[in-house]
Amino acid sequence: MRDTRESRLLLVLLIAIAFALITVDIRGGQDSPVEGARQAAATVFGPIENGVSSAVDPVGNAVAAVRDSGRRHDRIAQLERTNAALKAKLGSDDRNRSRLKQLDNMIRVAGEGQYGIKGAEVIAIGAAQGFSWTVTIDVGAKDGIKRDMTVLNGDGLVGRITTVGPDTSTVLLANDPDFTVGTRMEGSDELGFAAGQGDRPLRVQLLNGKAAVKKGDRLVTFGSQADKPFVPGVPVGVVSRVDPSGGGLTRTVYVKPFVSFSSLDIVGVVVQAPKKDPRDTVLPQKPQPTPTPTVTVTVTPSAFADNQASEEDLASEDDE
Repeated sequence: MRDTRESRLLLVLLIAIAFALITVDIRGGQDSPVEGARQAAATVFGPIENGVSSAVDPVGNAVAAVRDSGRRHDRIAQLERTNAALKAKLGSDDRNRSRLKQLDNMIRVAGEGQYGIKGAEVIAIGAAQGFSWTVTIDVGAKDGIKRDMTVLNGDGLVGRITTVGPDTSTVLLANDPDFTVGTRMEGSDELGFAAGQGDRPLRVQLLNGKAAVKKGDRLVTFGSQADKPFVPGVPVGVVSRVDPSGGGLTRTVYVKPFVSFSSLDIVGVVVQAPKKDPRDTVLPQKPQPTPTPTVTVTVTPSAFADNQASEEDLASEDDE
C-alpha cells in the first residue's frame, strides 16, 4: 500500500481504536465488554496453540533431525545420526526427569493443602487474546475448568484462570500489574494485598501500619469468598524488602515470589478447594542454619612437661 494521506489516517485510527479497546478491557475487569471476543478467540486459537506446541516439541524436532541425509559419506552420516540420536535421547530423559520432579512437587503441595487439582501443561506464553502477563494451558471447559480458579505449581501460586475455551484456558500470572491477591503472613497472621509488578517483586500493602515484619518472612494466600478466585494457604513468596514505617494506616513490603514465571511448564488448576484452611502447612521447610564450627585446642602432657622444664631452667639461671 502506498504511503498516502488516507493510509496514514487509517493507521492512526486503527491504533486509537486498539488503545481504546485495551483501556475498556482493563477497566471492565471481569465485566469487560470484550469478554465475548476473548472467549471466541480462545475457542479459535486454543486448538491451534495446542497443535503448534506438539509440533515444535524439542524431542520431536531432534528425532526428525536424525533422518537419513543421503548416500554420500555414509559412514560419517551414520555416526552423525547415532550421535544426534543419543543427544536427543539424553535431552528427552533430562526433560522428563525435570518434569517428573515438577509433578512430584506439585502433588506434594496439593496433598499438604488438600487441594483437588487438574494437571496441565503450559503450551503458550502471552495470549493472543490480551496484552497481559499470561500463559495458555492445555485444559479447558471439557476438563471441568472454569473462570476464576486458582492455578499453582510445586513452588506456589502461579495465577488464576481468566478465559476458558473448550480445550485450553488462559492464566493471568501473579506478577501481572492487574493481579491482586489477599495474603497472610506466616506466624503473625498479618493480612495484606499483593499486587504484581511485572519482573519486579510483588508489592504488598499490609493492613496494619505497625505490623512487625522483616526480611525473610513468608506469605500465603488468605483465600477468597467461596474460594474464588483464590483458595487459602497457597505459598506466595518471601519478603525481600520492608519500607520504613511512616506511621500510616498501612505498611508496604516487597515480596520475591516462590514461582519463577519465566520457566513455567507443569501446573495444576485447583478444581476442588480444601475443606479446612491449611494455614502455613503448605510452605516449604525453612533451611536449617549452618552450625558455627567450634575450635578446640588440645595440649599434650609431654608438651606441657617440656614447657614446665624450660620455665624452671630459666628461673635457675636467673637465680645464679
